[in-house]
Amino acid sequence: MKIENYLVVLLLLIARVSIVSAQEWQLDLSQAQKIAQETDRRIVLVFSGSDWCAPCIKLEKEIWQSAEFQAYAKENYVMLRADFPRKKANQLSDAQASKNGKLAEKYNPNGYFPLVVVLDDKAEVLGETGYKKISPQEYISHLNSFNP
Repeated sequence: MKIENYLVVLLLLIARVSIVSAQEWQLDLSQAQKIAQETDRRIVLVFSGSDWCAPCIKLEKEIWQSAEFQAYAKENYVMLRADFPRKKANQLSDAQASKNGKLAEKYNPNGYFPLVVVLDDKAEVLGETGYKKISPQEYISHLNSFNP
């Protein structure tokens, strides 16, 4: 087999691993609720400033992108992101910005970033938290401590 063929196979494998390990984020509360009700899971609503908020970026890298959190979340949470980027290149569509604004009015009126709100399948608040310098397993335990 030629080196080019090996490179193609390697790139395909890398692409497949990237797709499998990516966090599945919902961007719409009603869709997140529907999934939560069908699967008996909690909603983890994350308010972030993905391109300007240092603690948001740390939370993304240290917790949300960790294989441990992603594996657990896939079976136990519906992840819902409300992002508020500031850089022009990262601007959201008007429709998505409007959805995120409505989520912020209801669940983050003080504009804290990052803010992580754990909701039940009826979108009632069970608890709130933010960035914490802890392991993914400790963060999972923290999120699970919010009982209905």
